[in-house]
Amino acid sequence: MLLTPHFTLNEMTVSQVAARNGVDNTPSQPVIDNLRLLCETLEQVRALWNAPIIISSGYRSEQVNRLLGGASNSQHMQGLAADFTVVERSPRDTVHRISTSPIAFDQLILEYDRWVHLSVTPGIPRRQVLTLRKGGGYLAGLV
Repeated sequence: MLLTPHFTLNEMTVSQVAARNGVDNTPSQPVIDNLRLLCETLEQVRALWNAPIIISSGYRSEQVNRLLGGASNSQHMQGLAADFTVVERSPRDTVHRISTSPIAFDQLILEYDRWVHLSVTPGIPRRQVLTLRKGGGYLAGLV
């Protein structure tokens, strides 16, 4: 099922952790609606470079999130966050380009210099940019 022209429900919900542990990672209709909002934003990110985006983590059921060690209030559980990389672009460049664009986002996090976490909100976005460093700990901005 296509959520937007370049993103499917399957790629936003597939989880190796769920498959290995026999956990159902099927989202409810309100979560699917949130995933559509998220994918509309990811379409804008994709358009910045006209390059594909590889989703490494989208929707996570509460149980999948717990198994992954995700935050108890993770926006992934609401279908409002995704971790990804842009083909042939560094995660650092990706965060910089998104943060200086007019794209509306709630949080944009460079995680370990390995991938980008982007979340959206149906409300007023914070446009919060953070860097998660190796060894843990968030720093404000892109550092």
